[in-house]
Order: sequence, then C-alpha cells, then structure tokens
Amino acid sequence: MNSNNQLKVFSGRANVPLAEKIAQYLGDPLGKIELKNFPDGEFWARIDEDVRGRDVFVVQSTCHPVNENLMELLIMLDSFKRASAARVTVVLPYYGYARQDRKAEGRVPITAKLVANLLTSAGAQRVLTLDLHAAQIQGFFDIPVDHLYASPVLLDYVYRLGIDRREIIVLSPDEGSVKRALRYQKKLDVNMAIVDKRRVSADKVEIANLIGASLEGKIALIFDDMISTAGTVVGAARTARTIGKAKAVYILSTHGVLCGDAIKNLREAPVERVAITDTIPLTPEKRLPNIDVLTVAELLADGIKRIHFNQSVSELFV
Repeated sequence: MNSNNQLKVFSGRANVPLAEKIAQYLGDPLGKIELKNFPDGEFWARIDEDVRGRDVFVVQSTCHPVNENLMELLIMLDSFKRASAARVTVVLPYYGYARQDRKAEGRVPITAKLVANLLTSAGAQRVLTLDLHAAQIQGFFDIPVDHLYASPVLLDYVYRLGIDRREIIVLSPDEGSVKRALRYQKKLDVNMAIVDKRRVSADKVEIANLIGASLEGKIALIFDDMISTAGTVVGAARTARTIGKAKAVYILSTHGVLCGDAIKNLREAPVERVAITDTIPLTPEKRLPNIDVLTVAELLADGIKRIHFNQSVSELFV
C-alpha cells in the first residue's frame, strides 16, 4: 500500500503472529519497537523509528497473562503519545476483563469500564476491537470504538464444510447467546434451537431442556463469542447429541480463551470440529487434532485501512 506512507502498525508481545499477518495484508512490515522486562518484572518500551505525525495502530490482545499484556499496552500507548504520533488507535482483537461489565452484586468493580479509562488515559484515541463479550462496553469509552464481528470468517468456514443447509440447525448454548445465534441463523437461513440451561453453582451447570427446532438427524452449529472453560458449549453439544439426537455437532467461537479444564472438556466432547480464530494465540499444548484456527487478520486489516482513510467502518459490522 504505497499510499499508506503515514500509517504504521506496531505490536505488543501478546499476539505477534496475528500482528504480522495484519501487516502483510497492509503491505508494510511491523513498526520497530523494543519491549523487554527488567529483572524485577517491570516493563520497558522504546520505539525504534520516528512516529511523529503518523497514524499509529497498536495491536495487542489482552489475553493470558492478562495483567502483563494490559500493562505492556498501556506503556506502549504512553510511549507513542510522548513521541508525538498524530493519532493512536488500539487494535484489541481480544478485550480482557470484558466479562466484568456490570455490578451483578454489591461492592464489586466494573473492571471493563476501568480498563477503558486506563486505555484512554494512557493515550488511546480510538479503539478497534472484535466480538466484545458485551456490546455495551463500547459505551464505556469516551473515544470512538469500532466493534467488528468475526461472523464473516466463521461463516466462510461453515460454507467450506460443504454441509447441506437443510441439515443445519443453529443451536444457542444458553439463553444469553440467543441474539448471537439469531444473527447466524438469519445469515445461514436455517432453523434454530436453544439450550435451556440451569446453573447449579458458579462452576457447575445442569442442562435442562431443548427449545425450538428438532435436532434429530440434523447437524448442530454452536456459535459463541468465547470458549473459556468450554463447560457451556460442551454441555450444549452433549445435550444436542443425547437429548436432541443430532447426528453431528460443530462448535465455532471467536476467542479461544481455553483456560481451566477447557482442553480436557473439548477432548471428551462429542463434536466433529471446533473452530476458533487467532485473536488469542493457541499454544502447542492446546492444539487438539479437531481444533481449526481461522485468521481474522484480513478483517482487522480492512478495519485499519478504513479508519486510516476515513472510510466507513460500519460496512464491516455484519
């Protein structure tokens, strides 16, 4: 992109492979920045090229280790602000602390809002993010937020599976995921079912029933924004197979957090394939044979180009 002489993409250490793919789509190498840890654990950053007057995009997923990646991002933002960049946009493929978006009980923080305040104070002037756990987090910022969805990437994966649409049922893993499931159901023009889930405790879920279209002899597609411990999606998959009599189940999710017993749960799950995107790096010990990793690099690169050239980003909100 020869016309991008004022655009520059930099990366923290959280997800360098994704940042490199984004830079490749933009036709320009990643910006030069030195990041290191002092012996006591403190972070240090130095930008190794001139960014004065440039449109800077900083790619950093605030995934595990969340606090370290977040702090590194804040230090990078302060560096760019002090180096007189014209504008600094944070590209957050995965927004850590997004699940702490409200006060569900007394005397607890709204950490998703705190993180928004920290990013803004550190120097972020715009945010580009993907599949927020709660859409209202956009309102936590006093700067522009462009919220993209990974649905084009996940739907392309479904099309490449070559499944007859008459066999597909979109299955919402719980009531809270119905809106998301509806988006995919409309895009695929298929029927939908919902798992009626009853939570017994904070870490234990009892699956109660299925509502909606019959799954018998069908192929269930379970869409979720993230797979954390995989308890919800695996429970839904088991319900689809045992109660619903589905002949096959696929799990598709944007963010592969995969913490706790996630890998154990997925390994034992009655599913054909699990598709996640590369918003969070998949470490070698988590690479199961039936996990497919899809890249969102082109989607994010398109968002970056549109922001840089002051073009509509809303065309990507699908």
